[in-house]
Amino acid sequence: MTTLKSKLKEDLTAAIKGRDELRSSTLRLTLTAISKEEVAGTSARELSDDEVRKVIAREAKKRREAAEAFAKGGRAEQAEREKVEGEVLAEYLPKQLSDDELRAIVAQAVEEAKAAGAEGPRAMGQVMKIVNPKVAGLAEGGRVAALVKQLLAG
Repeated sequence: MTTLKSKLKEDLTAAIKGRDELRSSTLRLTLTAISKEEVAGTSARELSDDEVRKVIAREAKKRREAAEAFAKGGRAEQAEREKVEGEVLAEYLPKQLSDDELRAIVAQAVEEAKAAGAEGPRAMGQVMKIVNPKVAGLAEGGRVAALVKQLLAG
């Protein structure tokens, strides 16, 4: 078993023993998503820590989107619960890059793309190819794409 998955299971056990309903339900849902990912496809397999992180990131993103939807719908209590669940999952993910750190990486990639002859908005694909491996798991894709567009336009 991967170390991250075993940590999730240990934390789930601790949350159940501590009667922390929110944390235990969040970890249960996440472990279920991991199990589903393990049996998806043609044969069952054990996920690596990186693959487990991707599943956790996907679950955290779902929580953020749900929190926004509930907030727009006027259901503040449900929005708050989703937000807290997202924070629980964020504990298992690497720290996200700050805006300044991300801007520096993207600016460097834009310069590399321009040096290779790519100009304007059409260079987006080339810049994203350079940036994505550097920020994988450290910044959300939409955030990266928005910053690339901004730097290419201006």
